[in-house]
Amino acid sequence: MNTEKFVYVSYIATTQQKLWDALTKPEFVKEYFFGRDMVTDWKIGSSIKMGEDWDGKVLKSEPINILSFTFHHLGHHALSSEPVSTVTYKLEQKGKLMQLTVIHEELSQKLFDNISGGWPQIISSLKSYLETGNPITNLW
Repeated sequence: MNTEKFVYVSYIATTQQKLWDALTKPEFVKEYFFGRDMVTDWKIGSSIKMGEDWDGKVLKSEPINILSFTFHHLGHHALSSEPVSTVTYKLEQKGKLMQLTVIHEELSQKLFDNISGGWPQIISSLKSYLETGNPITNLW
C-alpha cells in the first residue's frame, strides 16, 4: 500500500491568472520545468505527458483554483515500476501573494524519496520565473 504523501507550499508574488497560466500553458511550463514539453488539454480524463519523464490522466481542472492528475514515470526511467500516484495543485490568494500548494500522494517510499527533491526545485524555478522572468536553470 502506498501511503506516503509529499506536501510543498510556496508563496509567489503574482496573480492567480498568471500562476494558472504558468501551470497549464506548455510554453510557460517549458520555461521553468527545465525545458520539458507538457502535452495536455487539461480536460478531465485527458492524458498528460511531461517530456519523456512521466505521464498520467487529468482528474480535476477548475480554472484558477485547482488541478489534479495521476503521475507515472515512463518505461525508460528507473522508477517506471512504481505505482501510479496523484498530484494536486491548489491555488489560493493570500493578500498580495498567491499560495501554491503541491500535494503528491499515494507514493511508495522509493518514489517519495525521488520526488521530495524534485518538487522544491521545480516550484522554486516557477517562483523565480513568475517573480523575475528568469527561471532557475541547471539544477539537475
